[in-house]
Amino acid sequence: MTISVLVVDDSALIRQLLGEMIKTAPGFRLVGTANDAYQARDLVNQHAPDVITLDIEMPKMDGLSFLQLLMKARPTPVVMVSTLTERGADATLQALELGAVDFLAKPKVDIVAGIEAYKSELLDKLRAAAEAGPAMRRSGAKRPQARAVTTGLSVKGTEHLLAIGASTGGTEAIRALLEALPLSMPGIVITQHMPPGFTRSFAERLDRLCRLRVSEAKDRERILPGYVYIAPGGQHLLVERSGADLICRLSDGEPVSRHKPSVDVLFGSVASVCGSSATGVILTGMGKDGADGLVGMHDRGARTFAQDEKSCVVFGMPRVAIEAGAVDTVASLDDLPELIVDHLKSVCRGNRI
Repeated sequence: MTISVLVVDDSALIRQLLGEMIKTAPGFRLVGTANDAYQARDLVNQHAPDVITLDIEMPKMDGLSFLQLLMKARPTPVVMVSTLTERGADATLQALELGAVDFLAKPKVDIVAGIEAYKSELLDKLRAAAEAGPAMRRSGAKRPQARAVTTGLSVKGTEHLLAIGASTGGTEAIRALLEALPLSMPGIVITQHMPPGFTRSFAERLDRLCRLRVSEAKDRERILPGYVYIAPGGQHLLVERSGADLICRLSDGEPVSRHKPSVDVLFGSVASVCGSSATGVILTGMGKDGADGLVGMHDRGARTFAQDEKSCVVFGMPRVAIEAGAVDTVASLDDLPELIVDHLKSVCRGNRI
C-alpha cells in the first residue's frame, strides 16, 4: 500500500523539507504542498490524500479552523506539525481534541544532525495515521467519550496503584478515561508519549476537565489517592517505595522501546514495587512499548486491561500486549472505567462510600 500525503505549511522551507522526506521514502507518495488552508482545501478535494501534515499558524485561516472544517466535511487523518512552545502545545492539544491523530515538532532546519531520526519519526507517525484512516472515516473523528462511573471507592494510603500507558491517540483516550473516573480512586501514574514542553499543558488541561487532580510528575513526589501523575516529556517516570509511601521518580536514562518516557519503564517499576497491589491499563498507540512491562505486571499478579481494536485510534501497543499474554481483559474505551472501578472495589479495603 502506498500512503498519499499532503503537506500544509506556510513556510516554504518546511514544505520543501517535509516534502523531500516523504517523496524519497518507499511506500509514500507526496500529492502536493499548500501554503494556506484554501490551497489545502482544493488539493484535498482533488487528491483525497490518506494523511495530511498541518501547520497551526498559517495566513488567511489558521490550522485549527481548517482542521475543524475538514473533520466535518471530509474526515481525514491529520498529523500536526507544531512549534515547541507553550502556545504551540496548547494549540496542539486543541487540535487533538478536534480530531488530529498525532503531532510532531517542526524540524530544526539549521541542524543537519538528527534529520534522519526526524524523518524516521515523521514516517512512523504518517503510517500510524494512515492506519487510523478507515476508523476515522467511519466515526467522523468524533471526540471519544466514556460512561461516567457514579459508584465511588474509598482508597486508603498507597494500598493500590493504577498505571496507564498510551501513545498515538492516547491524549484523548486518557482524557475520556479520567473524566469518567470518580475522585476516590487510588493514585494513578501515566506515561503518554509526548516531547518536553507538551506534558505540562496536557496535565493542566486534564486537571481542568476531570474530578481527579492531575499534574506533571515531580521527582520524589508522594503518590496520593485521587491524584494523577503524568510522566514529563523527555524523562522516564518510575515508581519507588519510601517507607509506607509510594513516590514518583524521574530518570534521564536512555530511551527504552525507542521512547522517553517509556511505558515499559513505568510498568516495569510498578511490577517490581507493587506486585499484585496494582492495576495496569494499556491504551491506543503504535508500536510495542508497554507490552514487556505489562507482562511483568501480569506475572506478578496485577490485573491488566487493554483497549479494544474498535475504539483505538491505532491498535498497536494493545495488540502486542494481548499477543504477549499480558492482558486479562480487553474492552472498549467506553466500558473501561466501570470495569476498572469494579475491579478496584474487590481489591481495595473499605471500598464502598
